[in-house]
Amino acid sequence: MIATIRIARALLVIGGMTILFAPFQIVGVKTGWWRGRRLLRTWHRVAARMIGLRVRVFGEPAAGRPLMLASNHVSWLDIVTLGSVADVSFIAKSEVASWPVFGFFSKMQRSVHIERDKRGRSGEQAGEIARRLADGDIMLLFGEGTTGDGNMVLPFKTTLFGAASILLSASPHDQLWIQPVAVAYTRLHGLPMGRRHRPLVSWIGHQDMVPHLLGVLRESAVDVEVHFGEPVAFDSSSNRKQVARHVEECVRRMMHDALAHPAPSR
Repeated sequence: MIATIRIARALLVIGGMTILFAPFQIVGVKTGWWRGRRLLRTWHRVAARMIGLRVRVFGEPAAGRPLMLASNHVSWLDIVTLGSVADVSFIAKSEVASWPVFGFFSKMQRSVHIERDKRGRSGEQAGEIARRLADGDIMLLFGEGTTGDGNMVLPFKTTLFGAASILLSASPHDQLWIQPVAVAYTRLHGLPMGRRHRPLVSWIGHQDMVPHLLGVLRESAVDVEVHFGEPVAFDSSSNRKQVARHVEECVRRMMHDALAHPAPSR
């Protein structure tokens, strides 16, 4: 009964907030007269609280621009978590745009939707990311290209790191920054979350969204850590694949450290 009330309250608050904020964000996105960063961040912070995410942040986004963040990917919860701590736009797979509800949210976040299976379009898609970076947007790339189980980091795909090279060749910028970010789900109800419990938050493959969402809302007490690593300068002499491997290793190290030594629950 208590869990049912908690779920209903969370859905009502998030739904009501979405109805209130959506008209302003739609107008801003359609007309381009504002980017709605503060509005989006407020939405994510309230949503995180209602879902039951207790977010701990270590470090911060780099001050330098243009800036691309590269993170591991565990769940749709990553969107709410990262959106609550930084004013970012996401690089998402094209299918997300057509999802009920979440597709709308993704568009309002001003995400760039890419078709990973169409290699012929990779240059065009990287070009769009480069344009957004040049405009001052912080773009967040999920480097693995898919969701993992939350226990390990999968190899990063290097193709869309090519946006960095395109940016340098098509704008006055002579360098940009690529910053590793690790997302680690560490505790459940204040206790360290082991491999057995991490499937509660990890969203792998073609799991149905609604049962997964209800499962998270039912628990409503998940600690998640966001670690910002040292940014890497990328210029015309940089090797895209080497930079991607370096960033991947940084993310892997931060995530494993967070899982092995989770911060105390508050």
